[in-house]
Amino acid sequence: MKVTLITGSAHKNGTSALLAEKFIEGALDAGHEVFRFDAAFETVHPCLACEHCASHNTECVYKDSMEKLNEKLIDADVIAFASPLYYYTVSAQLKAVMDRFHAKNAIISGNKKAVMLASAYGSDDQTFEAMNKMFESSLQFLNWENAGTVYATGSPVREMLEATDFPNQAYILGKNLK
Repeated sequence: MKVTLITGSAHKNGTSALLAEKFIEGALDAGHEVFRFDAAFETVHPCLACEHCASHNTECVYKDSMEKLNEKLIDADVIAFASPLYYYTVSAQLKAVMDRFHAKNAIISGNKKAVMLASAYGSDDQTFEAMNKMFESSLQFLNWENAGTVYATGSPVREMLEATDFPNQAYILGKNLK
């Protein structure tokens, strides 16, 4: 199975990075092929909704890092997202990538599974409510199947996350992909 993981954190060793690492470890242990795209360290311009892609065979007006990601998105069986919680949703870096799916919607829609891995300082029951709604709405729009989530509450720093079961849950999610 081909897995494309898109991270959204600017912290290479942060909390969502740990979830991503553990998810990748599990997926590789299960024999899956994994491509990791760290959005915060790539050049991804925001979608302008200029519709250039609509009249140019899904080609975006921008020539940036999305060109290498698009091929992996198209080929992937599973798209995984990893992000810290920023104002109740994914980080701006990850959101910019997701907005750029617009050019390839018709190509990537259907026959894929998706995973959300996220970390947050907050720990109440509503911490991930808005992010989960965005994730579920995106899956519905793209006709993708939810293959699982790990929402790591109460994890503002890596050391605190390491003391929880959330990294193990991310590993198991990667290992059990089907």
